[in-house]
Amino acid sequence: MKKELIKSIKEKESQLTRLKTHVNKSVICSELYNKVVLEKAILKKELDDIQKNSFANKVRYLFPRKKNRICDYFKTSV
Repeated sequence: MKKELIKSIKEKESQLTRLKTHVNKSVICSELYNKVVLEKAILKKELDDIQKNSFANKVRYLFPRKKNRICDYFKTSV
């Protein structure tokens, strides 16, 4: 999954370099350029989320979770 996202991001970058020269020539090209920029940003965000989640999953097992009991939610501070 990660390799596929990286490959897709590189494809979007190559599309952007080809479209960059034609952005000012027509409205359609500028809209297509904006669409590709948006798609690239979405792919980068997905890649960042995958990397964060893998790191979080590794760290999560190092620290024990505090288990809450039902009475913990009804504690009153005096």
